[in-house]
Amino acid sequence: MMKTIGLLVWLCYSTMAFAQPKVDVLRCELLHNPIGIDISNPRLSWQIQTAERNVVQTAYHILVASSPEKLAQHKGDLWDTGQVISDNSILVFYGGKALKSDAEVFWKVKVYTNKGESDWSAPARWQVGLLYYKDWDKRWIGFDRYFDTDDQQSGYLSARYFRKEISLSKKVAKATAYVIGLGLYEFYIDGKKIGDQVLAPGLTDYTQNVKYNTFDVTEQLSGNNHALGVTLGNGRYYAVRQEKPYKVKDFGFPKMQLQIRITYTDGSKQTLYSDNTWKGATDGPIRSNNEYDGEVYDARKELQGWASLGYDDTAWIPAEYVQEPGGKYESQINRNMKVMQDIKPVSITSKDGKYMLDFGQNFSGWVKMRVQGARGTEVTLRFAESLNDDGTLFRDNLRAAKATDTYILKGNDEEVWEPRFTYHGFRYVEVSGYPGEADVDDFMGRFVYDEMETVGEFSSSNPLLNQLHENAWWGIASNYKSIPVDCPQRNERQAWLGDRPTSAYGENFLFDNANFYVKWLEDIRLSQKNDGAIPDVAPAFWRYYSDNMTWPSAYPMIADMLFRHTGDVRVLQDHYPSMKKWMDYMRARYMDDKGIITKDSYGDWCAPPVTIEAGRGKSADKKYPNPVLSTAYYYYLLQLMADFSIHVGNELDRADFLQQAAQIRKDFNLQFYNQNGGYGNNTLTENLLAMYFGLVEENEKVKLADRIVEIIEKENKGHLSTGVVGTQWIMRTLSDMGRSDLAFKLTTNRTYPSWGYMIEHGATTIWELWNGNTAHPQMNSENHVMMLGDLLVWSYENLAGIKSKENGFQTIIMKPELIDGLDHVEASYHSVYGAIKSNWTTSKTTFTWDIAVPANAKAEIYLPAKNSSSITEGNRNLEGNSDIQVLSEEGGRVRVAIGSGSYQFKTKP
Repeated sequence: MMKTIGLLVWLCYSTMAFAQPKVDVLRCELLHNPIGIDISNPRLSWQIQTAERNVVQTAYHILVASSPEKLAQHKGDLWDTGQVISDNSILVFYGGKALKSDAEVFWKVKVYTNKGESDWSAPARWQVGLLYYKDWDKRWIGFDRYFDTDDQQSGYLSARYFRKEISLSKKVAKATAYVIGLGLYEFYIDGKKIGDQVLAPGLTDYTQNVKYNTFDVTEQLSGNNHALGVTLGNGRYYAVRQEKPYKVKDFGFPKMQLQIRITYTDGSKQTLYSDNTWKGATDGPIRSNNEYDGEVYDARKELQGWASLGYDDTAWIPAEYVQEPGGKYESQINRNMKVMQDIKPVSITSKDGKYMLDFGQNFSGWVKMRVQGARGTEVTLRFAESLNDDGTLFRDNLRAAKATDTYILKGNDEEVWEPRFTYHGFRYVEVSGYPGEADVDDFMGRFVYDEMETVGEFSSSNPLLNQLHENAWWGIASNYKSIPVDCPQRNERQAWLGDRPTSAYGENFLFDNANFYVKWLEDIRLSQKNDGAIPDVAPAFWRYYSDNMTWPSAYPMIADMLFRHTGDVRVLQDHYPSMKKWMDYMRARYMDDKGIITKDSYGDWCAPPVTIEAGRGKSADKKYPNPVLSTAYYYYLLQLMADFSIHVGNELDRADFLQQAAQIRKDFNLQFYNQNGGYGNNTLTENLLAMYFGLVEENEKVKLADRIVEIIEKENKGHLSTGVVGTQWIMRTLSDMGRSDLAFKLTTNRTYPSWGYMIEHGATTIWELWNGNTAHPQMNSENHVMMLGDLLVWSYENLAGIKSKENGFQTIIMKPELIDGLDHVEASYHSVYGAIKSNWTTSKTTFTWDIAVPANAKAEIYLPAKNSSSITEGNRNLEGNSDIQVLSEEGGRVRVAIGSGSYQFKTKP
């Protein structure tokens, strides 16, 4: 479902039903509650649900009030729009009175449509966050030093614990907690954790911005006396030490700032702060916590009741005032990570005193363990994605990551434990030191990723295609870690820009990830250097600024995806200046006198070796820079920027971008076109880019298309030969060429190199390499997303026929590809307007297509038929059907326009 988030796209949405003009449902969500929105002009959105066809909003009326009582009386004392003539039901900017920090805001909406007027929606609310730096007012606390509980030489730091007891003299009407805990935190009141988030807050470059989380703690502060507690883990703040510490940013020791704003029932207010009256300790059970290496927990050191009233903290020391991180304080609008699913082991085996757990699925998170034994017994859990031939863990591909958790028993009673400040990428877990006999019921896998709903579903008559979709889902979810990491298992886990330009596009068909990617675009913007350079990873935890076109292309390409899929123009407005600065930087620094962009760092990264044996034992960490790629990308991005300039109101820039593009197109063909019909070295990737980006001259398209087909069918024997760059464009290029059959062949191959080959060799996610079962383990993740390319985009847009034409799917293009061997495709996608569904089945005699279009949206659909007279909808001919407009009949397709609603078409192709 569409989320109700303010910073990026939407704050709230309501759902209207028209069986009788009334509101059916209204939802407003942000981290379970719409609180802490530190935006002065958030956007409001709503959805209309109705079984009627062709429902179009004609106007809306929004009321925003300072109290639920005023809203119930239809008094919008903060904002009353009156009746606004508009079909816009998403991203309506709040335009009322200035909002104050920590204020509660209540709103509702009614809509007017061509089919009638709705009743007022049920009331919704949001709570304003802390809008200004001075709202925080007090200082940070922590310990900016080592203790004897730390291992400075190895870089291991024990968790920090802070506590404070408070007394409230009045009855609380409202209490809101604002928490910043760096690197990671858990917040407690009276011994109970607040919220179900894990590994919070989201990762940032803390010198640029830090995220705070907001909690309604009114219920928790219902009495007079309470204890507050915060545990701090390291996360990326106290940086993971590596063999190359000079490349890794380190921000210092863990620290925190917290305040609780209280309104009493008599109307008076009070704010509680973290300060040096709090007390802290480091000699607790979490002896070390490290994202790569794991967590060591000594239950004998548990501080029983430390976050509860009455705990004896005389041995604790006063918290110390410490330096702030330096970055801007921002409410975290994208959701935190959460344990999203529990996964039970499918088997447990025992050998040489050790147990081996198999969870049957590669995923990321950790293991929750139940154990009973003698005090001091040490249980060790080691994680891996696969096994060696002898049944032991294969861990060579983890590089320097130890991926090990250790639990030391306190003894006697049954103990249940799971780590707090680490995660692993794994399928298998080796358990050693476990007392007694272990059973599968003693362990549970905890699947952790950013809390977001699955909004897309896809199935077909081809089992392999279905399995690829499932593998993609698991791989994508596994790598959502508040930033889109490349892999969850080895000592890397960085948000590489090169992995995501097209993958993010496909991911959006599966997950409600819009706010996730808006947050990441901000990470990229804040990592940009003053001269315009953009890094290879963002946040720039690694100091990699290699300067190339293909990797940073993720910045404008993801902005484009967000705009097209959500209709959010603000994402373009926010990032247009930075994107333009980067484009100017690359042209000034790397364009030669022949009009070629000479700088490319990686080439077609991880292209497959010619045979599976040719790559056996060899590292894929090799760069093949190629000016064909960098120049082609620059041309493509110039066209994107020209489109963006329209939406940000800069026509002068548009003319400049188009002029640059026209000149580069000429120079590109002059320098790289070969008379035999290809470009550059005549590789598949070079030719795909020239074709898809529109660089090839019109009279040479047939020749280039023939060359692309020749490479695939003859030279590659029906297989691809693309790396991370070429794979982003291969499926859509082939379909645009009229060769969806060849794209389908690539998708359903089971021999090397192919996605099917991965599945044939046990993959339950997507490998980093096409030859992942034979390559050198130095760079050989078994859970990556970069080789998905445009497979998901093609599956939803080309096979299912669900594609946005404008304004976040308000106009939809539905043109499914019919391919021999594929008899059925069923897919759905929950857009910002509501659910879009496409379910088609074809036989030798009939094509049947069930379609659903959400209210206030419309679609152009392409039916496989010679003419409209051979088509029926709901057993009615199209002629005289007022719900359907025939637009054209050409190329074996009848193009018709439909409004919202459900339809069933039948044709005779």
